[in-house]
Amino acid sequence: MPSQFRGLDIVVAIVTFVVLGGLTIASQHALDPFMVLLVIAFSAATLFRRLSPVLSATAIYGLALAQVLIIGQPAAIDFVVLVSLYSLAVHGPAWARVLGLAGGIVGAVMFASMLVQDDPSTWTAVFVSTAFAVLMAWALGIARHSRAAQIQALKERADALERKQSTDAELAVAAERARIAREMHDIVAHSLAVIIAQADGGRYAAKTDPEQGMRTLETIAEIGRGALADIRRVLGVLRSDEADGPLMRPQPTGQDLGDIIAGVRATGAQVAYTTMGTPRALLPGMGVTLQRVCQEALTNALKHAGPGASIVVTLQWTDEEVMLQVDDDGRGAAAISDGAGTGIVGMRERAALFGGTLQAAPRPTGGYRVKLTLPLPANSKETP
Repeated sequence: MPSQFRGLDIVVAIVTFVVLGGLTIASQHALDPFMVLLVIAFSAATLFRRLSPVLSATAIYGLALAQVLIIGQPAAIDFVVLVSLYSLAVHGPAWARVLGLAGGIVGAVMFASMLVQDDPSTWTAVFVSTAFAVLMAWALGIARHSRAAQIQALKERADALERKQSTDAELAVAAERARIAREMHDIVAHSLAVIIAQADGGRYAAKTDPEQGMRTLETIAEIGRGALADIRRVLGVLRSDEADGPLMRPQPTGQDLGDIIAGVRATGAQVAYTTMGTPRALLPGMGVTLQRVCQEALTNALKHAGPGASIVVTLQWTDEEVMLQVDDDGRGAAAISDGAGTGIVGMRERAALFGGTLQAAPRPTGGYRVKLTLPLPANSKETP
């Protein structure tokens, strides 16, 4: 409901006072104080036709009834009843709109009865014409009300859509941050684990075999450069000017695990790698999931399995799914946790993105097992 007067409200009040009030007073052939007060009251009531439509309509209907009962005949000022009925239909509640129409019809009956009291034969024509004017004013108000309600609904819908888009954008930013955090965790954790293992081994090898120490340093440098390139690739997508630059690499296909395993083997760890079945085409991002889960599982094995543990990586392809399994024969449940607890959570989140499952638990025979299963897209073709 409006909270203040508009210029149109004042104009309507002035027109009511000057035009309709002037015609009403002039029809009396004398300056009647009662009619002057009545005109002022009518004009004041029209000021509130939008701010308080029910109160304004009640006042105008009551003034019109008092004028008819006291003077005994209609006057030009009674036209304000139609204006009040229109405003009530536009701004008033549903029950007031119905009562306003009923009051207008009753007023039409009274108007016709007083106007044609000397000629009853014309009563029907006068009543029909007056009732038609009442219905027209009410119908125009209802149409205006419906239009205003429709515009308000569209505005609220646009506001809701704007809020939804803002929320979706915030969720997308949060999801992208979580994705980048997972990528950074996988890259940094794996690379640092391998670098630390290489550095520990190289420190002792350098005392007796300087060439082995040099090779260890070269391996550390190569792993560091690869990790740096991966980090730049992950962070580079945040910059549109680098989106098509040299940092962008082809998406992993699931057959790129050899380089990861070779890097772990270079630390001196015993890693066996077996593939079974025919490789299939993957959905975009599935290859990254296989690669990151393999990295995380190998990193955990290097950190927790203990010295001398052997690791077996198995990649199995079927027509319906691809399965990656990383087993070690280390300490398993007896391993000391690093307290982070985000690695397995991240692997499960990656699996869930593609409707897959991830199992990570100690093996009954000792050691630890990480098993990732991803469903393949229907009718996936063999990769060359």
